[in-house]
Amino acid sequence: MNEKKLIEKLKEKDKEAFEELYNTYAPKIYVTLKKFVDPSEIEDALQEVFFKIFKGIHTFRGDSKLSTWIYQITINVGKDYIRKKKKYAVENIDLTENYTEGIGIQPEADVNVSSEVLDEMEMEKIKKIMENLSEEDRMLIKLRDIDGLSYDEIAKKLNKPLGSVKSRLHYARKKFQKLLKEENLV
Repeated sequence: MNEKKLIEKLKEKDKEAFEELYNTYAPKIYVTLKKFVDPSEIEDALQEVFFKIFKGIHTFRGDSKLSTWIYQITINVGKDYIRKKKKYAVENIDLTENYTEGIGIQPEADVNVSSEVLDEMEMEKIKKIMENLSEEDRMLIKLRDIDGLSYDEIAKKLNKPLGSVKSRLHYARKKFQKLLKEENLV
């Protein structure tokens, strides 16, 4: 599929187009993110890049190539991870803990009110969808993806083995993604 057709299909939220986009760009994004993100967070960063692509594709005007736009998103996500890590290390100095992982989503510097309203509407839909998950799945997603806790911090907080936290969070995200697809939000 040529780039113009791919962009059209992405704006229509075509599932095959997103699969093609992922298969084409995920390896390149992964390599770029490795320069910015700790290995333990690379999958989260990769997911964040694709979420931003999905969320922002309708605003893509074609002033640059799609690959250039995606590269810029990737760089911005990578820089965000670096800023989060620095902010977290400064605000939470405690020599008994390991605070090397990021802290969650930082607000954007530029505020677009209409975009925020649309985002808020989507967040309401997402919150309702999350209600269909088990209590444990909701808690894991909230602790990691909203509160920005590291896997180690979650394991300590829940008194569960690190491997179990990672595994359960992986499956919780899969369930959540399936629910989002059913509601045409992904």
